[in-house]
Amino acid sequence: MIVKEWTAMKQKRFAPVYLVYGDESFLIKETKQVLLKHSILEEEMDFNFSSYDLEDGDTLEQAMEDAETFPFMGERRLVFIHNPSFLTAEKKKEKAELNITPLQSYLDSPAPYTILVFIAPYDKLDERKKITKQLKKTATVLEARKLKEHDIITWVKQRAGQAGVQIEDQAVNKIIELAGTNLFLLSGEIDKLALYAFESSQITQEMVDKLTARSIEQNVFELIDRAVHNKIDEALRLYWDLLKQKEEPLKILALLSGQFRLIYQVKSLGSKGYGGQQIASQLKIHPFRVKLASKHAQAFTDDQLTGIMLSLAQCDLEMKSSGLNKEMIIELFLTRLQNR
Repeated sequence: MIVKEWTAMKQKRFAPVYLVYGDESFLIKETKQVLLKHSILEEEMDFNFSSYDLEDGDTLEQAMEDAETFPFMGERRLVFIHNPSFLTAEKKKEKAELNITPLQSYLDSPAPYTILVFIAPYDKLDERKKITKQLKKTATVLEARKLKEHDIITWVKQRAGQAGVQIEDQAVNKIIELAGTNLFLLSGEIDKLALYAFESSQITQEMVDKLTARSIEQNVFELIDRAVHNKIDEALRLYWDLLKQKEEPLKILALLSGQFRLIYQVKSLGSKGYGGQQIASQLKIHPFRVKLASKHAQAFTDDQLTGIMLSLAQCDLEMKSSGLNKEMIIELFLTRLQNR
């Protein structure tokens, strides 16, 4: 839905009022950029664009006055209103009592020469409030939600297409595996790969493997993957590489603990008949992470995972309370994994 609205904006078809809300900051940022690029000319920015933040002391009265003002030497005005917490159930200390009457009046008859955009980075809105109901009835509502696995795959292909290249299916899976599901990181990696693949116009799996930056989380995942398959030498080499990159042993241990905790939770919920989407919803994580953890879960019994969690807890205690070498504590843990 949000991508479809971007297409309409690029074709100069605008709604008088937009409500953009959700927890995916990248989609919110992209929506703002599309509107800024296509609704008003760059030379009109100083006169016909304004942005208000209700958490920084700006008021609705100021914003509504601006929205009702005729554009100066241009076709339309663009007004952003950030952080409209009055649409949520959150109780915040306002510097002054919020007066929503001007907004209610405006929504009854929006100015035809203004694009008014509410930027609400909230997971949920308070549907019980009259102002929320009125705004959702009047505005074009764009939900900026975390993308599901299938949607991320589609989005990666579309993003590559926007950069002027195609991307192989295997390359799509590989870039998600390496860069994760953060759209900001993914977009940066796709743009970099598109430049590299300029002559061939095709991003391959080999290119992704060669050029995509691994996050520490991905390196820890690969480290566990090597250990799970009894490739302890390779696991240790990855660990030593992380140390050379000045990663703290305590941070590496925390990531190891988090990953094994996820493997344990996925295995436990899977044994109760939960599907991948249900597990993701229950644990409030992306389904792609569940898919990866499921692969590792098959290599362990419940008792083995319980023993590993206890060992990691012991490692944490030793790091924080003993004089043992921190780097060696994790090295010993990895070595013992092959004897699980």
